[in-house]
Amino acid sequence: MKATKLCRFSVAMNGDLVSQLDDMTKANGYASRSQAIAASVRNSLVEHYGHMGKHEIAGTVTLVYDHHKRNIQALLTDIQHDHGNLIIAAMHVHLDHHNCMEVLAVRGRADAVRTVADRLIAAKGVKHGRLVVTTTGEEFQK
Repeated sequence: MKATKLCRFSVAMNGDLVSQLDDMTKANGYASRSQAIAASVRNSLVEHYGHMGKHEIAGTVTLVYDHHKRNIQALLTDIQHDHGNLIIAAMHVHLDHHNCMEVLAVRGRADAVRTVADRLIAAKGVKHGRLVVTTTGEEFQK
């Protein structure tokens, strides 16, 4: 990736907000306000891109379900096989005698990833599910 020039700009904000920013900067171990603000901007951009249909994203889909529910494992497996181009890895964990958790690593167009995540989360028998979106890393420099 091509290196970009550092760009300086001014930001005006309420003093209380600056004080909270300074606290967060210190608590998170950033060397400066600039680093903390850049990280916050990256987080906002990742969220923004995650809603843009054609933008490529990565993320995880986490599902918790009762494996004793009739056909739940077969249904989830069928959905995953239908979208093997988006699901790049899977982990299955036994939480207790009844409950399982699956964590699926996903990558692809935001609209396609959200569609498969919604199908998985809405599957009858899923107790809880969530899509967490992150970046593929290609659009950001450190």
